[in-house]
Amino acid sequence: MFTEKDLQQIVGKGLTQDNIETQINNFKRGFPYIVLSAPATPNNGLNSYNHAEAITLAKYFDDNYKDYEILKFVPASGAASRMFKHLFEFKQTYKRTPEDIEKYKSDQGFNSVYNFFKNIDKFAFYYQLKKLMSYDGLDLVELINDYNFIPILDYLITDQGMNYAFLPKGLLLFHNYSDEPRLSVEEHLVESAHYSTNKAGTSRMHLTVSPEHQHKFENAVKAKKGKFEQKYDVEFDINFSQQKPNTDIIAVTPDNKPARDVEGDLLFRPGGHGALIQNLNDLVGEIVFIRNIDNIVPDRLRDQTYLYKKVIGGLLFKLQAKTFEFLDLLDGGYLTDEELEDVLYFAQNELNIFIPDAYYGFDQMDKIDFLFNKLNRPIRVCGMVKNEGEPGGGPFWVIDKDDNLSLQIVESTQMDLNNEAQKEIISKATHFNPVDLVCGVKNYKGENFNLKEYIDPNTGFISSKSQGGKSIKAQELPGLWNGAMADWITIFVETPIITFNPVKTINDLLRPQHQPE
Repeated sequence: MFTEKDLQQIVGKGLTQDNIETQINNFKRGFPYIVLSAPATPNNGLNSYNHAEAITLAKYFDDNYKDYEILKFVPASGAASRMFKHLFEFKQTYKRTPEDIEKYKSDQGFNSVYNFFKNIDKFAFYYQLKKLMSYDGLDLVELINDYNFIPILDYLITDQGMNYAFLPKGLLLFHNYSDEPRLSVEEHLVESAHYSTNKAGTSRMHLTVSPEHQHKFENAVKAKKGKFEQKYDVEFDINFSQQKPNTDIIAVTPDNKPARDVEGDLLFRPGGHGALIQNLNDLVGEIVFIRNIDNIVPDRLRDQTYLYKKVIGGLLFKLQAKTFEFLDLLDGGYLTDEELEDVLYFAQNELNIFIPDAYYGFDQMDKIDFLFNKLNRPIRVCGMVKNEGEPGGGPFWVIDKDDNLSLQIVESTQMDLNNEAQKEIISKATHFNPVDLVCGVKNYKGENFNLKEYIDPNTGFISSKSQGGKSIKAQELPGLWNGAMADWITIFVETPIITFNPVKTINDLLRPQHQPE
């Protein structure tokens, strides 16, 4: 199947022939659907707190967070191309004919091109764009009044100007302030200063970036961090990493043969965000907050979003401390019946760990071993918001091949939508995943878990793509917060919708949450 040149290419990526054959077999075999048992809902796998309880948990976080080495982890590698899809499509077809102008005026919905240009002065990049165009003798306002939109788009989304469609989201101006607008990555610096600062006053943040953009991120952070260090009396420790080449996955033809590029080389594609579990595994820290680069708000809304950051963080501190206490006890090898019952109750009711019927037939040592194994794992507390029609995964109880139950974040691509019983379960789901989680990645002895040991390799998925006009099949690794964390202790917490403010299209920046008051 492979030439000597192929094998050299494989080795160059840090992979083996066995790795590639396993990947190809996955294409042939496919990945099984996740079997859903029930949605996680309030009082059934989803913790819900009233305001007073939330305040108490947040205070616990505030009282204790400087005792931990906290890290903010931000996946930030993706280009912003999809944000500008409607503008690209418009640019390709708009000829400024009377018919084109009428068509432009006819669609005035939120995500329309009309809405974009009508409110263009509300975007944080407006003045920079206007100034850039003026250098070449172009007046942005006059062009809009004349329905001459294409030059504006050229300067915004192509390398003729700001090149926004080819930059990562972290390097786009998101929010306006009285002094100057801020990049998305700047807003994450501000957030990091507020809840990931240690006793020494160091605030740590790690971003995963693509190779072609790392220097741009480094320059942006270098230029801006001093301002925020002074403002918040912190010292930033900002690091970057790239998705590892050995997480790339070979692409195949529709008949599962290795796909090749125009040079005849094997065609590889990135393994998706699940590959980032390896980046996370390399980091030093006890507590890791994970949040997407585009889910960030301006200063005026921070108090509300920080409250629930602290809620999930405070809950993690409490649960982890109790878990470590019980692990120390279990490690001793002898517990009274009462102590064993306490551990069992905690595992079932606080950590949502499934206890099979067989457990009750075990002798005491087997019970100790079972509970020790279940408790000695990485732990994550995940914020979940009420489903208001947004796409994305959600919290579910799932059944594994051994009929064990566990809490998982499940994406729609992992669900069997042709199975009526599964569809019925999906229809009862009330919450979805905004990617807002905090992770405990050290064990009770203070050692780092090897996170690669807790991945479910059977939770990847396959999609159809086009490459050079030819159909190919691509494969993604188990997602970072899906299969890559499948064997973690998982806690779900209901958080308010204000904690979820993604920017999927450029027009999303016109939403009130992203605008000044």
